[in-house]
Amino acid sequence: MADEPTIWISGRLVEKIRAHGAETYPHECCGALLGRDSGVVAGSDPNKDALNAEREILELLPLVNRRDDSPHNRFSVTADDVRAAEKAAREHGLDVVGWYHSHPDHPARPSQYDRDHAWPWYSYIIVSVQKGAPQDMTSWRLTDNREGFSPEGIEIRHRAAV
Repeated sequence: MADEPTIWISGRLVEKIRAHGAETYPHECCGALLGRDSGVVAGSDPNKDALNAEREILELLPLVNRRDDSPHNRFSVTADDVRAAEKAAREHGLDVVGWYHSHPDHPARPSQYDRDHAWPWYSYIIVSVQKGAPQDMTSWRLTDNREGFSPEGIEIRHRAAV
């Protein structure tokens, strides 16, 4: 779809997310996406610019899954983790633009739990890890009314943006 939001990410960062998911298997991994919004998709509705902004992911901040009761199918970050992500982003001249996590032995699509704990505006990258091997990777944004997620395209850049 022409007005689907898109995130741009390097192949190096994609591999880091995939490796983090494999490393923490059979538990979920999690981390912060650091970057910036770079513009709006051509032909997008000006009233939806925030949703349609193209987003560049330029750094990651891997985090520890704080969930101790069911880390195999849930992840949790603390307020201190969020503050650490915001600090890391500032140090790089970036913003926290989203979060990533893995789904061990499940598809790379948001669960009801993910929806209940997500915030609108942020990008949510999910990597499926099947039997310890990273598979599909998808990205999503929660709708403003919190009724569901909208898919977000992932464009892999094989060289650094100038």
